[in-house]
Amino acid sequence: MNVQTLCSRLRSTCSSWRSLRSAAQQSPCDSTDIPHAQVLPRLRRRSQPRGLGSCYMFVVVLGFSSLAQAFDLQQLSDQLARPDVIHGNFIQEKHLRALPQPLTSKGTFVLAKNHGLLWLLKTPLQQDYRINAKGIARRDANGWQLLPGKSAGAEQNRLFLAVLQGDSSGLQRDFELSLSGDAQKWKLTLTPRSMLLKQVFNQINIDGGELVNSIELLETQGDSTVMRMQDSTSAQPLSDAEQHDFAE
Repeated sequence: MNVQTLCSRLRSTCSSWRSLRSAAQQSPCDSTDIPHAQVLPRLRRRSQPRGLGSCYMFVVVLGFSSLAQAFDLQQLSDQLARPDVIHGNFIQEKHLRALPQPLTSKGTFVLAKNHGLLWLLKTPLQQDYRINAKGIARRDANGWQLLPGKSAGAEQNRLFLAVLQGDSSGLQRDFELSLSGDAQKWKLTLTPRSMLLKQVFNQINIDGGELVNSIELLETQGDSTVMRMQDSTSAQPLSDAEQHDFAE
């Protein structure tokens, strides 16, 4: 039963009680008429709006709570996995305890279903990365070079790809997941399970709507990283150059 149906039934009940109360107030009542003397006070007590108002609010709150809880991890995964290609810009801020100001880098990214992620740094230096099922590769003068796959940085990049692709099953292997909000505005909190990730992260917070908007990495040593995805769009297909980068 949805909230509108519940509200309609409550309005009908309120109307019935008002009719009973009106009829009771207009009917003559003899003090010697014991049944009427007992029934009328009960009708008057039951027709008081306070109880019905409380009941009405209780049902409405329950109804909206049910709607709010309807958005679950599977729905979030389906939503994030829906686009074939996502292009966008990013700003990454690295907050280090020893520095008063964050280290900021900017660039563009391309996320392609079944291909992986291109993470293209533009400032303060230019460096291209590719993350896919084979691992993490960095582009140099000789092309894409695969990086060692057992480092904490490699784990962080694989995590990043899983988040953007909406791979909740993959995330659940290494994290406790807590989701709040709805499809238009949600927050996903990740708490590490694996020993390797516990050595690096205290918690990871992800905010988004139709797509991921920001990722916050809280590290065990007190440092943190915030990545903000901006101007994301799923309307643009892969270019020939991007297809070539993923194919190498």
